[in-house]
Amino acid sequence: MIFTPENVLLIGALIWFVSILLSKTGYRFGVPVLLVFLLVGMLLGVDGLGIRFDNYKYAQIIGMVALTIILFSGGMDTKFSDIKPILGPGVVLSTLGVLLTTVFTGFFIWGISHAFSHVIQIPLTLALLLAATMSSTDSASVFNVLRSQKMGLRRNLQPLLEFESGSNDPMAYMLTIVMIQVIQSGGGDIDVWSIIVNFIVQFGFGLAFGFGLGKLCVWIINKINLQNKSLYPILMLSFIFFIFSFTNLFKGNGYLAVYVAGIVMGNCKLTENKSISSFLDGVTWLVQIVMFLVLGLLVNPNDMFKIAVPALIIAVFVIIVGRPLSVFLCLLPFKEIGKRAKIFISWVGLRGAAPIIFATYPVVEGVEGSSLIFNVVFFITLTSLLVQGTTIPKAANMLRLSMKKDDGPENFGVDIPDELNTILQQEVVKKEAYLRDYPLNEGTLVMIVERNQKYIVPNGKLLLKKGDKLLLISAKNDETLESKKTHNMLEMISIKRSKER
Repeated sequence: MIFTPENVLLIGALIWFVSILLSKTGYRFGVPVLLVFLLVGMLLGVDGLGIRFDNYKYAQIIGMVALTIILFSGGMDTKFSDIKPILGPGVVLSTLGVLLTTVFTGFFIWGISHAFSHVIQIPLTLALLLAATMSSTDSASVFNVLRSQKMGLRRNLQPLLEFESGSNDPMAYMLTIVMIQVIQSGGGDIDVWSIIVNFIVQFGFGLAFGFGLGKLCVWIINKINLQNKSLYPILMLSFIFFIFSFTNLFKGNGYLAVYVAGIVMGNCKLTENKSISSFLDGVTWLVQIVMFLVLGLLVNPNDMFKIAVPALIIAVFVIIVGRPLSVFLCLLPFKEIGKRAKIFISWVGLRGAAPIIFATYPVVEGVEGSSLIFNVVFFITLTSLLVQGTTIPKAANMLRLSMKKDDGPENFGVDIPDELNTILQQEVVKKEAYLRDYPLNEGTLVMIVERNQKYIVPNGKLLLKKGDKLLLISAKNDETLESKKTHNMLEMISIKRSKER
């Protein structure tokens, strides 16, 4: 086939379509959706259908853009009320936990490299670099597995796991960059003090710029008053890239900045918040698909077969020893987190796109042995997604940490402005009655009636039948001035409708 722009679009569309269909099948069997995209990319590569893609720099750029959007979107979905109880253990896991995992895994890799000297004999610095690239859990994989499986977890485990996976990529990124600098300097001129200062600057500026720019973006969005409402999501996308690049310009950690900015903006009232959130959800899925397909294309399965045995041993160590050991040590001060919860946290140490993206940095920087690092990290990521990703629900059940998740009432696709400070509730009619005689709480209105998958706009003369679903709107039970105004407004509408009946 001749590669014209039209053919590229055709092939791309077919790849996306097939990947999405396969992901639906994979979901039925408990296979992580993103793993399917990764495998499809491998099947389309050089050792599959023959599509050649070996530009690590382009893959790194695509991964950087995707990871930025994924982290910001994850931050937007994180509520202060959810992370406040787990902030302490979450921060420790995302910093000290990553460092300990790097040290434990790095020394283990260095030790076994002598047993496999014909395949991966490497110095300690390169072993630590390999460990650093895969030391963080992957936010895209963790978010995807926990949310797509609609799991309910006890003891604030879900916000803890999501917060850790969203905030530990910056630490892994910094460790990767530091180890690359150490290797390139020859290991003789290591300035420990400058490394410590660099860590402080990266974390400090990442937090400061993320919080400050997040607040600034909230103010701009709420004040700019765009005539075309469709431009608000595009404006948000420009803010994401600006926060990331501006923070990096001042030597701060851009990944940390966008995650913090996402949390800040997600917990503030935003103009067109519903459309922005819907847009970000779609874009996040798009960049995840593209990122995993590209990373799948980048690897040659034949190269992975050569390092399969030592890579599998490393994967087993990370899953069974490295991750659990770092988790148990980090959570020692937090007595409220029990043993079963710690075991589960250890098991949800999913690797994914982030470690593979970080593994491209040594290749782009020309570090000797970097191709080995990339192949080992890719193999370990596949192993993690296959072994851990497919067994998380079973592990939660075995440890008695799962619970029935309350997804909340359906709202029939109706969205209401956050400024109204109201809540939507669903109620099923149990006894036939006219709407005007149906018992409702004061200040509550029936918005829509669903009957046999058809929707009815109600009035007082409507005869409600058993099994009808009612969409109710009422004021929140806050004692704030805005809530009282909303409650009074709903009462006035209710009285007016009663008079009409």
